[in-house]
Amino acid sequence: MPFRDRADAGKRLASQLVRVGGDPVVLGLPRGGVPVAAEVARQLGAPLDVILVRKLGVPYQPELAMGAVGEGGVRVLNQQVLNVAGVRADVLASVEARAQEEIARRALRLRGSRHPIPLAGRTAIVVDDGIATGSTAEAACRVARAHGAARVILAVPVAPPASVARLRSIADEVVCLETPEQMLAIGQWYDDFTQTTDEEVAELLRRWADGGLQPARARSAGPDPEVWVRAGPVALAGLLDRPSSARAVVVFVHGSGSSRHSPRNRSVAHVLQEAGLATLLFDLLTPDEEQDRTNVFDVDLLAERLIEVTGWVRHQPQLEGLPVCYFGASTGAAAALCAAAEPGVEIAAVVSRGGRPDLATIRLPAVRAPTLLIVGGRDEVVLELNRSALAALRCESRLEVVQGASHLFEEPGTLGVAAELARDWFLAHLPPPVSARPRAGGGTIGN
Repeated sequence: MPFRDRADAGKRLASQLVRVGGDPVVLGLPRGGVPVAAEVARQLGAPLDVILVRKLGVPYQPELAMGAVGEGGVRVLNQQVLNVAGVRADVLASVEARAQEEIARRALRLRGSRHPIPLAGRTAIVVDDGIATGSTAEAACRVARAHGAARVILAVPVAPPASVARLRSIADEVVCLETPEQMLAIGQWYDDFTQTTDEEVAELLRRWADGGLQPARARSAGPDPEVWVRAGPVALAGLLDRPSSARAVVVFVHGSGSSRHSPRNRSVAHVLQEAGLATLLFDLLTPDEEQDRTNVFDVDLLAERLIEVTGWVRHQPQLEGLPVCYFGASTGAAAALCAAAEPGVEIAAVVSRGGRPDLATIRLPAVRAPTLLIVGGRDEVVLELNRSALAALRCESRLEVVQGASHLFEEPGTLGVAAELARDWFLAHLPPPVSARPRAGGGTIGN
């Protein structure tokens, strides 16, 4: 059974780990293993960290591992390979030094100035999003034990039977949900296997370190953020998060090939939630509709769906009276602009990230909501399309170029810049809170 995304895989893994004792620490393998590990940690109420390892390859045959190293100078060596390969001590030391430098660099990028969680005497749960050969997972288990872990559990959603059998001799226990005989790629076992970025890993670790095992969605007003939105003849799945004292609700309109579980959109949504904005991430199409690629680029259909979802938002008791904003990406940005141009659809502000406003060219002059276009500096074709769109808009509008960013904003730090630009744009174009609005006779209402 395929997993919806890495969070879904983490929840399902956690259900098999609830009886784990020994003061567990959940260790994600960067990058894709960390979102899975984060959900495992949340479900178990355990601390979350990354485990950083580098395999030591024989210089003239790098795919042959002669050992592995981890943080803190930890190393584990395969003496048999060393003997057979005849690797000299000085060569081994050189390879190890380069690997330790890379680990130190990665640790600083992902964990910042925070120290790794001590493993001595504890149960280390090593988590990845899937295993092919298992060489990295093996290195991680060996390094965790070298750090003093009393027990090592390897937990993965999917792996071939041969790899699982071999790894059972390395870890004290292996938990694997799916073991297909024929496994061409890990991604085939996920509906959404969007690449995880260093920035997303760093954000997950920061969120846990700053207080809590509960991600942003746990602070929502309702007990369950999953919602179903009726749009004409279909029901669309969504994730609704409403922080206390929300000032507005931002409806996310994703692009082609994405979904409500997109790590990028959820990362941006977290920044908005921290600023007091409710967020709704929803799927524009049903799974069956997504099979027809023409639907993905049917901007009129997507805009119609968005308008119906906007109507649904305005009738929800927990969102009643809140201004509505749109955050669109790629083709979703075109749908957001078309919807914002419709008479009677009052939108407080629109933000487009890496959008395709050219797909809404005819409607651009009718857009009334203040509109911010955010484009990566390396996304040259889309940047030119946005410059043309800016000239066609008649509302308050601005183009922000994030230097060093490509179309998907995968480069370290670039997605965070885009999220902050979006946050500031939305907050700047919201009406003041009720308590700060002027009285009819002058002055302000407040404490």
